[in-house]
Amino acid sequence: MASINTSTLLQWLDQYLEVSRFKDYCPNGLQVEGAPTVRHIVTGVTASQALLEAAVERGADTVLVHHGWFWKNEDERIRGMKKKRLAFALKHDLNLIAYHLPLDAHPIVGNNTQLARQLGLRQDLDEEGRPVGIGPSNLIQTGYLDQPETLENLAKNICQKLQRSPLVVGNPQQIIQRVAWCTGGAQGFMQEAIDAGVDLYISGEASEPTFHYAQESDTAYIGAGHHATERYGVKALGEKIAEKFGLNVDFLDINNPI
Repeated sequence: MASINTSTLLQWLDQYLEVSRFKDYCPNGLQVEGAPTVRHIVTGVTASQALLEAAVERGADTVLVHHGWFWKNEDERIRGMKKKRLAFALKHDLNLIAYHLPLDAHPIVGNNTQLARQLGLRQDLDEEGRPVGIGPSNLIQTGYLDQPETLENLAKNICQKLQRSPLVVGNPQQIIQRVAWCTGGAQGFMQEAIDAGVDLYISGEASEPTFHYAQESDTAYIGAGHHATERYGVKALGEKIAEKFGLNVDFLDINNPI
């Protein structure tokens, strides 16, 4: 079985994901130090107790996720759920590695690029062939459908592809061609999408003002699920690691309906 020094893997990940470009809400990279050598990685969306336990059951030494721990403005005390998770990781010598915004924005394995591939969206590209980004840290992507279709039909397609009934705001018969999207809790970027002149904005979650933005701007909105839109980036990153280093990497989808 192939193996790699944990620090070597981390150096490559930080460089590949261009971590230094981002001002994030949590630490990116190694969050909990475990085994000094990586042989078996379990990837998943969130470092939940269920994912940690599944990783140990499979004999993994490293957990790689999009949603890790130690978020800004959360209670810093180690108690309750946080204590249980941390104690479990330390007991089993698990490395916990997490990448948040860098994994959203990456032009190849990023959540936004991977979601576009799942949904058949064509990305706007710059002269270097990288996805065009707008908004904070260029997180929002823009693009188009090869063939215009109604909001109703597009929503049905998203439901089928993601296996999740999306929240849809807008005229079902509105014709959609230009699209902006940002996975996860990116509903706050609706105004940037409107300013970009798209027909539709897609994010993971919605909040109360999202409805009014959509209704009063004639820009349709689809909330396709926070977890559902962010399954594909960490999976693609794990596949990249397996290809490059020959490590054993398993993606586990611990479902979350939000």
